[in-house]
Amino acid sequence: MNITMATASIPVMRHYLGVLSDLLRQAEAHAESHKIKPEALIGARLFPDMYPLSGQVQFACDFAKGAAARLSGSANPGFADDETSFAELQARIDKTLAYIDTIDPRTIANSELTAVTVRFGKLELAANGHDYLLGFALPSMIFHISIAYALLRHSGVPIGKLDFLGQVPGMSGFPASTKG
Repeated sequence: MNITMATASIPVMRHYLGVLSDLLRQAEAHAESHKIKPEALIGARLFPDMYPLSGQVQFACDFAKGAAARLSGSANPGFADDETSFAELQARIDKTLAYIDTIDPRTIANSELTAVTVRFGKLELAANGHDYLLGFALPSMIFHISIAYALLRHSGVPIGKLDFLGQVPGMSGFPASTKG
């Protein structure tokens, strides 16, 4: 199987957003079983100047939908950053997955040389599609998911590395979870 822009983008985004969704389900179950207020986990931060769990989920979704939009030449839908519950965070992931499912992989297949510009306030980043996807968009999405994992793990949610990796497509032998 050849690695293409289409196979390196949407399937990877789908996989890791699914992982994020599973981590949130485990966090919600943990909060419920240990009588922890969900807001305590959703608002958890590793350091005061970092975004809380809710922000990590929002950014992970934004990087996925932004990459799908930029590489396919589609409009990037804006989502309000107003999620305050596990259900709302799950809905954010579901909206993101629904959006990226509208992208025809053929529109991404030859986007290696597509000029991509990303703006963050006064900062403007420019790259070709290949470098943007593999050097910025996917690492940024996975970074925010790993921070979400770290926040949950630090908060006592019993998750492990295999929960972060999820069921790797095409790879057998993974247990359903690392718990108990």
